[in-house]
Order: sequence, then structure tokens, then C-alpha cells
Amino acid sequence: MARIIAVAGKGGTGKTMVSALLIGYLVDRGRGPVLAIDADPSTNLDLTLGASVGETVGDIREDTSQQVSSGTFLSGISKPEYLELRVNQALVEEDGYDLLAMGRPEGPGCYCAANSMLRQSIDRLSKSYSYVVIDNEAGLEHLSRRTTQNVDILLIVSDPTIRGLATAERVSQLIHELRTQVGQVCLIVNRVPTNDNGEPVLTPNLTQFIEDKELRLAGVIPMDPLVAEYDSLGCPLVQLPHEAPARQAVEKAFDALDGLL
Repeated sequence: MARIIAVAGKGGTGKTMVSALLIGYLVDRGRGPVLAIDADPSTNLDLTLGASVGETVGDIREDTSQQVSSGTFLSGISKPEYLELRVNQALVEEDGYDLLAMGRPEGPGCYCAANSMLRQSIDRLSKSYSYVVIDNEAGLEHLSRRTTQNVDILLIVSDPTIRGLATAERVSQLIHELRTQVGQVCLIVNRVPTNDNGEPVLTPNLTQFIEDKELRLAGVIPMDPLVAEYDSLGCPLVQLPHEAPARQAVEKAFDALDGLL
């Protein structure tokens, strides 16, 4: 059974970067095959990985709904079988990983249908993979709607602010309130200012907040101009050189989680 790792956090914290580098980390170390799921409606994980998504699960849902309502749905095949066929056709196959984009949950259907399809896709597809990495949508909606369930590791990405860490704490609390099945919850703080030695250092008040709220800190990622440069040029972040400070820090955080991964 695959280990499921979900990456969450408020918008703009760099969770998609963390998701992409985690996928690259697992593939580079021979931990694959990996199923990457882009559960963010903005669908940016493919760009960060250097892949190209065609059809999304949302597209499939809407197309199927239109076929059913118009009476043009194929006879001789059940809806579950048809959806499974279409979802497998939507998989983007890359070296060491496959990518599935969920797309927009809005439309004639409801969130419940989209989230149910997401869970079914994970349950069905994960049997063929060693890891499933889910890049979640920004905010807390995916948790309040119980989109993310049965997760082995939840990585919460925050910026180095009290507001960001407070959001991370709310995510952790919400998991317990909803009784979502999550094995471990870990925090990664991104875009942390560096000292004279180039090392990312959290301010005392942020460190104290993390300790007071009993958040498990997996690692800190420094501000890295190369990340901004890659973003501005549209270059896949998985192609960051291994000596890039951000990539080194992310991989150090993943190394620290090796017992969990």
C-alpha cells in the first residue's frame, strides 16, 4: 500500500514547490513509482515539475455529467468503469512518477462529488505506487470538506510570520476536530531570512510560537533568489541545482523525515 503524503498551507507559502521537490526527492532516491496529485484548482504542479497536463478530473466529471443529462452516455459500460477509464487516460506519465490533476471542483456537480472522486482515485490508483504526494489547494477547505483522508504524513508549509504559523496551527487543530486519519503532522517554514553565514534563522518569537503550539518543525527553507528567478522564467523548480540553498534545505528536511518516509 502506498504511503500518502499531503502538502498543505495558505496561498503563497511555496507548498507547490515543496510538493514538486518532494516528488523529485523520492524519484531520485529510487523510492518510486510516485503518483503526484494536483488537488489545487489552479493546477500549477505540472509547471513546477516540468510536465504538461491535458485533461483534469474536473473536466471528466463535467463531460460525464453533460453526457448523462443529454442522454448521450455510452451504453454497455457502467459509470464507475467509464470514469476509471477516463481517469487513467488523464494520467500524465513521466520518468519515475505519474501526475493526475483534479482541476476545478466547481460546476453543475457539487464539492462532495469532486471530493468523493478524489478519494476514489487515490484509493484505486495508489495500489500501483509506492508513494502518493498530494499538493492540496490553499486554505483549509480541503480539510473542512474532508477531501484529505487516510494521510500518513501531512506537511504544512508556512511563511516566517505569526499569521502563517497561526494558520498552520489551525490546520493541525482542524485535523483533530474532524478526526481525519493522519499519521504525522509536520511543519516546514519557507522563505526564512538568512544570517551572515547564509543559514536560515527563525526569529525568537517565531521559534517560541512553534514551541508553545507544539508544532513539529521538520525544517526551514531560506529565501533563495534562484527560486524567484526560475519562477519568473517559467523553469521547473525540480531542475534547481542540487547546490541551490532552497533545494538543499528541503532535502535536509526530507532526510530528517526518513524514518517516516
